[in-house]
Amino acid sequence: DIKNDFDTSSTKISIADLVVLGGNVAIENAAKKAGYSIEVSFTPGRTDATQDQTDIDGTNLLKPMADGFNNFQQKEYTLTPEQLLVDKAQQLTLSAPEMTVLVGGMRALGANYDGSKTGILTEQPGTLSNDFFKNLLSMDYSWKPVENNKNLFEIVERNTNNKKWDATRVDLIFGSNSELRALSEVYASEDAKERFVNDFVAAWTKVMNLDRFDLE
Repeated sequence: DIKNDFDTSSTKISIADLVVLGGNVAIENAAKKAGYSIEVSFTPGRTDATQDQTDIDGTNLLKPMADGFNNFQQKEYTLTPEQLLVDKAQQLTLSAPEMTVLVGGMRALGANYDGSKTGILTEQPGTLSNDFFKNLLSMDYSWKPVENNKNLFEIVERNTNNKKWDATRVDLIFGSNSELRALSEVYASEDAKERFVNDFVAAWTKVMNLDRFDLE
């Protein structure tokens, strides 16, 4: 509908551009909920492939095995979910800090592939806050493995033993790996909220422009 309303005989916007632009607007709104007025940069110019131009069998081979940024995994593999996350980050040319802030931001946005609450360690999903890191590292909670599921954990309140959240190995690696925990502690700190928002926007924009070789 947006495309139909926007397009004219001389000016058109692609669905690919609309997807990125929609994500940018969602991030600006989420940051506003957190108390920060930001503008996520957007450069148009992406184009769409028609159905006739698309090799369906070839495209299906590009489907990811796993994507820890939105807590997706097709099935269990020899590699662990957190190893697959690092591999995905490497494909996206992300540094460890960029990977860390992107995961924390995606969880804050509630952006799991299936709409589940797994790893969404916040009471205010949709707000670009550092709650994921604060709650992941909080000593108010402990982690317990879920029986018969080696990739899923329960985060429980220490004083009541009541379950607070579910989380995956991908989520918890940011508390158990020494380097990733150090980065998480930076973003969890009370005076790092604005830095978290700015770093997330920078990493997001980098990923959105990875295929824009025309910008180099």
